[in-house]
Amino acid sequence: MDQFIDGREMHPPEPFERTLEALDLIGDSDQLILLLHCQPQPLFNVLRRNGYRWEEVSRPDGCFEYRIKKIAARPTSSEID
Repeated sequence: MDQFIDGREMHPPEPFERTLEALDLIGDSDQLILLLHCQPQPLFNVLRRNGYRWEEVSRPDGCFEYRIKKIAARPTSSEID
């Protein structure tokens, strides 16, 4: 199930903490939609290290929308055989 976090009115570190909690709940085909007024560089580092990808969309209201998904794992050679 997709998750949604509107972090625009939250104070740090609440959006970061809620995002980490929500990432544990999304499945392989789900996504987390995160709204923020800034580009969360520390979050990007965590996402990279833990196998997530994201798409950033600038919205007309000046905030950023991030669509975060798990990177599909590549099958190992034992899974292919």
